Amino acid sequence: MKLLHIDSSVLGAHSVSRQLTAEVVAQWRNAHPDTTVEYLDLAANAPAHFGADALGIKVGIQAEPTPAQRAENAVSEQLITQFLAADVIVVGAPLYNFSVPSQLKAWIDRLAQAGRTFKYTEKGPIGLAGDKTVIVVSTRGGMYATSEAGQALEHQESYLKVVFGFFGISDVRIVRAEGLAMGEAGKTAALAAARSDIAAVLADTPIAQSA
Repeated sequence: MKLLHIDSSVLGAHSVSRQLTAEVVAQWRNAHPDTTVEYLDLAANAPAHFGADALGIKVGIQAEPTPAQRAENAVSEQLITQFLAADVIVVGAPLYNFSVPSQLKAWIDRLAQAGRTFKYTEKGPIGLAGDKTVIVVSTRGGMYATSEAGQALEHQESYLKVVFGFFGISDVRIVRAEGLAMGEAGKTAALAAARSDIAAVLADTPIAQSA
């Protein structure tokens, strides 16, 4: 089994999402010792924001790509090949300004390729990467999950569920630590809740293993 471990927080050693993704991966490997892990740090090695030079690979490789297009095509191909090879993806996704870090969005923009992660049909789009388990480690300074107003504000977990669902992945599991900026008691409660989530999500057998 192959696991892709992704961090996107810019806080380095101070990041709670990085702490929790490391715990998820360590516990996953304890339960599945045959797992091989590949690590991607999007804060340190983010793809460029999606631009015109990266567009060509979305519609097929250009007949005569420019050097800039060739470089962007290579980045996109590396990232999507890595993603498609993984059975399990652990994604550290802190909430930044009500959404995901731009580095994480840039990675997702490279994965959204017709014919690779989805295809269009007469009945609409169909995801092509459904045989995976995604574990999203969601960290938030405030509280969003406990009220309708909070749920309306966040475009982090909701966005990731939609985009991975668009790729055909129905097994998206959430490990959530929220209220991290609401005092020491709030942070302690948030970490306890997240570790309870970790135990719950690791208790389920991934789709890739049961197929």
